[in-house]
Amino acid sequence: MPENFANAEYKYEPAAEELRSNVALILERGDGNIFVGERVDRHDAWQFPQGGVDAGESLVDALCREVKEEIGLASEAYEIMERRGGYRYIFPAGHGRGDHYKGQQQTYFRCRFLGNDGDVDVNTSHPEFSRYQWIAPQDFNINWLPEFKRRVYIRVLADFYGVSISSS
Repeated sequence: MPENFANAEYKYEPAAEELRSNVALILERGDGNIFVGERVDRHDAWQFPQGGVDAGESLVDALCREVKEEIGLASEAYEIMERRGGYRYIFPAGHGRGDHYKGQQQTYFRCRFLGNDGDVDVNTSHPEFSRYQWIAPQDFNINWLPEFKRRVYIRVLADFYGVSISSS
């Protein structure tokens, strides 16, 4: 495991019954701007990289795997600054993941970006994002998200950045 993760090893803890355990990345540049990617399956739907935790996988291992899979970053390109967990949302009826899980329980990792834009690659073997941008946390547009995810993002941005955003 890379040295920058040495003090951040958190073991997998099962999510509440019928919730999928999930990790999410808030990637922050030195100027304070954060990474958001536009989903390949929905124009103008921007979000943080995220993904499920496999059984027996630590949260940090899941984060490293998901970040590599979704935006092509090796773990040496970022370091964990803080993490917060317990964020939950329930999938609406008919949502694709709803067949297996009722929702997700997420742990967010705020990470310092140590690389440069050339290190980011959204054209992975199974693309999640069509493009990306760096924005100030207060510029996150909550309307980019489906309704069922908005409450979590509002809490996450408030918890990590003291930013108050709302639907308009």
